[in-house]
Amino acid sequence: MEYGFTTAAYVVAAVLFIQSLGGLSGQESAKRAVWYGIAGMALAVLATVIGPGAGNWVLSLLMIAAGGAIGWVVAQRVQMTEMPQLVAAMHSLVGLAAVFIGYNAHIEAAFVAATPEDQRHALEGFAAILAHKTAVELTILRVEVFLGVFIGAVTFTGSVIAYGKLAGKVDGKANKLPGGHILNAAAAIGSVLMLVVYLQTASAMALIVMTLLAFFIGYHLIMGIGGADMPVVVSMLNSYSGWAAAAIGFSLSNDLLIVVGALVGSSGAILSYIMCKAMNRSFISVILGGFGGTTGPAMEISGEQIAIDTEGVAAALNEADSIIIIPGYGMAVAQAQQAVSELTRKLRAKGKNVRFAIHPVAGRLPGHMNVLLAEAKVPYDIVLEMDEINEDFPSTDVAIVIGSNDIVNPAAQEDPNSPIAGMPVLECWKAKQVFVSKRGQGTGYSGIENPLFYKDNTRMFYGDAKKSLDALLPMID
Repeated sequence: MEYGFTTAAYVVAAVLFIQSLGGLSGQESAKRAVWYGIAGMALAVLATVIGPGAGNWVLSLLMIAAGGAIGWVVAQRVQMTEMPQLVAAMHSLVGLAAVFIGYNAHIEAAFVAATPEDQRHALEGFAAILAHKTAVELTILRVEVFLGVFIGAVTFTGSVIAYGKLAGKVDGKANKLPGGHILNAAAAIGSVLMLVVYLQTASAMALIVMTLLAFFIGYHLIMGIGGADMPVVVSMLNSYSGWAAAAIGFSLSNDLLIVVGALVGSSGAILSYIMCKAMNRSFISVILGGFGGTTGPAMEISGEQIAIDTEGVAAALNEADSIIIIPGYGMAVAQAQQAVSELTRKLRAKGKNVRFAIHPVAGRLPGHMNVLLAEAKVPYDIVLEMDEINEDFPSTDVAIVIGSNDIVNPAAQEDPNSPIAGMPVLECWKAKQVFVSKRGQGTGYSGIENPLFYKDNTRMFYGDAKKSLDALLPMID
């Protein structure tokens, strides 16, 4: 009966998770998709807690309650600008959980191996399952444990460094130790050697050495990635956490964990590939790390940044017929999405054609800008992806850039030595007028200078984005 209920619950939960992933691909269905995910996870936890082999219910319920309470508090306190680093932190917890579960499986296997044959019938839980495995099955288990711990350890330290870079606690530039890829390769080869030793001896020391090497690989891979590429890193770590969960699912013979891990791992890998394509990066180079650095001296930029006041921006918008707004991380920092939404409403009420151009890696998290605009009730049908709108800039009267840098940087096309050379960008400089809402003259998070700010048709609208837009709104008549 227990097995039947658990299996049925896992099937339903898996279907709900698949529905959740499918719904998250569209803005209109995203809210419903989140509820599918919540329902699936609640069902999965319930089936696991009361399923076969379950025990320590009081401790389990306490842990669930504590985790839920912490999650609730974190969700209430974290701002939208901090979502990228929160996601990275969550990935680190998944990786660490995979490491702990892997070690627990190793300890249980060692305990069973040390238990006399005539006493194994009294074993319970996971140990009882191990007691009935053949030598070949135990070897397969060791492979599963080894892979789960390895991927989990890489995910853990990689996610911690990603969190540090996104939160500004670690230098956002690409930094590698002397030897770079050779060190990573040596650590990977050492891990393979430890796998051979572990399969032959089931030695805890081999598992510990591999874990330390994997910790180093995760640390060094992400340290070698520049700030401009952090959205890809977050997606990539999401994929790693999924594969770690799947590997541990095999170790525990948990079908749902295998399915969910495979869903997260494959979807994260696909998203990483899409984002790499959008940034003209090699997917392999992302996996290996060490991209996002310069290849030579940057192109010299001539001219000066010319400022414009609120009255000048208002006059241009009142006269314009077509307007494209390009949001970036600066909009999130200033929490200006509501002001942007109100500006859009007023301009559209005057019969102007207002649309949004979204780059695949705008912000520091995939879909970051889409979420902000949806929160501000911006109509979905005027929020367009880069490929849908890039050709329209030459016929656009005004392009407004709000807190973006790399995704509107002409250096991607004009400077072969730029860290973002070859990256597809929003060609807003082709519009008749460009207004850039920016706090100051700094280069931003990635540290890359932007020639857009010096072009003849560009004017810098300095100041906090929300305050600037709030001052602008009454002048749109």
